[in-house]
Amino acid sequence: MSGNVHKLDRRGQGDLYAEMLQRAHALVPKLRERAAITEEMRRLPPETEKDLHAAGLFRILQPKRVGGSELDYVALVDFAEAIALADASVAWNLANLASHHWMLGMFDERAQDLIWKESVDTLIASSFVFPAGRATRVKGGYKLSGRWPFSSGVDSSAWNMLAGIVSSEDDADGVEYRVFLLKQDDYNLIDTWNSTGLKGTGSNDVEAKDVFVPEHMTLAVKDVGGGPTPGSAVNPGPLYALPVFSLFPFVLSGAALGNAQACLDDYVEIARHRASTYNRAKIGDLQTTQIKIAEASAKIDAARLIMRRTCIDAMADAQRGEIPLLAEKTRYRRDGAYAVGLCTEAVSLLFSASGARGLYTTGALQRQFRDAHAINAHIAFSFDAAGTNYGRVALDLPSENLTL
Repeated sequence: MSGNVHKLDRRGQGDLYAEMLQRAHALVPKLRERAAITEEMRRLPPETEKDLHAAGLFRILQPKRVGGSELDYVALVDFAEAIALADASVAWNLANLASHHWMLGMFDERAQDLIWKESVDTLIASSFVFPAGRATRVKGGYKLSGRWPFSSGVDSSAWNMLAGIVSSEDDADGVEYRVFLLKQDDYNLIDTWNSTGLKGTGSNDVEAKDVFVPEHMTLAVKDVGGGPTPGSAVNPGPLYALPVFSLFPFVLSGAALGNAQACLDDYVEIARHRASTYNRAKIGDLQTTQIKIAEASAKIDAARLIMRRTCIDAMADAQRGEIPLLAEKTRYRRDGAYAVGLCTEAVSLLFSASGARGLYTTGALQRQFRDAHAINAHIAFSFDAAGTNYGRVALDLPSENLTL
């Protein structure tokens, strides 16, 4: 796996990080063999979910106080990259569901205890499409209704983090962005996930109608912009002081990175041995092949550096007790979108260079191509959106992203 080297000041995490990452890499062969089944099922196969649990991978960012690994934030990139060498859908769900253990650590202690005392392995899905949910304040909490798309891993999850906008009847008091924790019984799952890429993520819709959510089972977006959170009393580590929605692209960007690296690795391996169908020239001897390999690998390596450096720098700031300014937060979003764009470009380049052989559904390349573009379609990776907002803030105009 060329280029797949991770250098990091792990701040006393010792061998745990390397050991856990080795567990992730050990799963790659069997997960790759299951890729077609995962797509056919349109969700994580039970045996894959079991393997990820057994390796402790869902709990890489869970607080140590409940037995989690509490690794540095860059683990989301590294571990998703490792699993995406096999299957981007599995990597997407791993990183997504693992990040919710991290976010739960920022909720009120009562919310954490309710879920983790039931089982520390409980999985939590999400949909952070804020306009999809509407909530009103009632005594002791909120009434929430809405229909949310793209709730990845929802079939495997007992809980869901659903975003919503809280408003008064006349909006005189303004609106508030808030995340609500709902148990599986409180929402309906709607089977909508028939997609061209990331087919195995099970990113179905969910719907809730007038569900009461206690105050302590909610979290205000303004409380996770960096620094202390409602969960800081029990989880004081810097991991839980990071700005959640500023760093949101890096929850999922590792899936794009590993998918692109797998595509490159496969292409190089085939080019070493394959001869042209028409003139029997060895593909690897062609200068065009060599240039394509160089260009794709440069894009992937650059993307990796951007993703990892951003996460490492953010952790270092949190360790120092520093909260990033708005300009820095918009840079996080800009860089996350740009890095995933580089991965998409690399896969597209290799797909084009592979000719007609890349069209066969029996090969991995067509899946890697579909998955790359499905990942790139996520709003977090829209460079138009992230770039526009970065430019606005740089020009002293108001930010259009109200979650930062």
